[in-house]
Formats: sequence, structure tokens, C-alpha cells
Amino acid sequence: MFKRIVDYLKTLFRVKAEGAMNPEIEIEQAIQNAREQDQRLRSQAAKVIAHRTKLESRIESAADDVGDARETAKQAILRAEKAKGEGDAAGVERWTNAASSLAMKLQASENNLDSLKEQYEIAVAQAEEAKTAVQQNAMRVEELAAKRLELLGQIEQAKMQETVNAAVESMSASMEKDSPSLSKVEAKIEDRLTEAKAKAELRSATPEGAETELREAVSLARADDKLAELRAELGLDSAGELEA
Repeated sequence: MFKRIVDYLKTLFRVKAEGAMNPEIEIEQAIQNAREQDQRLRSQAAKVIAHRTKLESRIESAADDVGDARETAKQAILRAEKAKGEGDAAGVERWTNAASSLAMKLQASENNLDSLKEQYEIAVAQAEEAKTAVQQNAMRVEELAAKRLELLGQIEQAKMQETVNAAVESMSASMEKDSPSLSKVEAKIEDRLTEAKAKAELRSATPEGAETELREAVSLARADDKLAELRAELGLDSAGELEA
């Protein structure tokens, strides 16, 4: 249980830390790591290639040693044969021993040459692998540099969009805070109309309201009478024409 809690806290911390990281710094860090890796690879590759070159020189020298040992052994054999022909027993023994010693030296030289050749084959393969690794990492550095430009452009676009979004949100908040919305205004007007109609309805239901209504009716009737009187004085009939 304790381990689960520790793992959870580690994961939580990692997620929080990753969320707080600046993308621009992360990009630069990735490129810096790739460049450092490139330098390490180049240094290691140089050592591998230098080892191959040294083996080439050693192989050349070992081949010379083999050639010298072979020729010297041949000369010792010839002298032993000559001494044998001359009946020189001491010379035969001397040159035969020398030939045997030179033969062993020749064998050792050949073994050394074969070993160097095997090492050289390995060194050649390692040198090619090292060069390939350097080339691939160099390409990766170039790709990261190109990607850096692209990502930095995207970051700038994101910043611009965030600025615009913040401005729009600020404008919207200011408008909502400083001025009422149309729906609020409409609701207020509707409330006033409803209240006015309600008051009028209540007023007509009271005696005062009925009396006022009667007065208005009387006033309208008197106005009609007065209008008829005026039309008569003007000689207008009910149709609105002058009498003949």
C-alpha cells in the first residue's frame, strides 16, 4: 500500500511538473541534449576510426615482420644445406637451429598478423557503425532545429490567440457588468406593462373607477351633441353635405 502511495505521488508530481514546463524551454533543452549527444558520438567515433587506422599501420608492420622472418628462415635453410654439402657438421647444426628458431618466429608473426586482421575487420565494422550513428544524430539535430522553428511559430500563434480570447472575454464581462442585457430590459418593460394593466383592472373594479367611466361616457355624449349642433349651424346634413 505504501509503495502504491509513493508511486501515485511520483506520478502526480511528474504530471504537475510537466504541466508547469515552458514549451520554449523544453524545445531548447531537447536541441541542447541532441547537440551534446552529437559531440559524444563524434568523440567516440573518432576514437573508433583512429583505432582502425592504428590497426592498419600495425598490420602493415606485422606483414613486414612476416616477410623478413620468412626470408631469413629461407637463408638459414640454404646455409644448412650448403654446410651439409661441404660436410660441415657444426655448420649444419648451427644453421638448422637458426632455421628452426626463425620458423617459430615466422609462425608467431603470422599468428600476430592474422589476429590483427581479425581485429581490423571488427574495427572497420565498428567505424562504419560509428559514422552511421553520427550521421543519424546529425540529421536528428537538423530535424529538431527545423521542428523548433515550427513549434516556436505555433507557440506564438497560441499566445496571440490567447491574447485575443482574453480581450474578448474581458469585453464580454465588461458589457455584462456595465450595461443590462436586452432580455433584462425586455423583462423590466413587460413587468411594468403587466403592473399597469393590473392597476387599471383594479381601478375599474372600484366605485371610483365606475364613476370615472360614467363621466367619460357623459362627456363623449355631450361632445357628440355639440358636434351635431355645430354641423347644423354650418348647414351640413348628417351625410356631411351642405343643404340645397
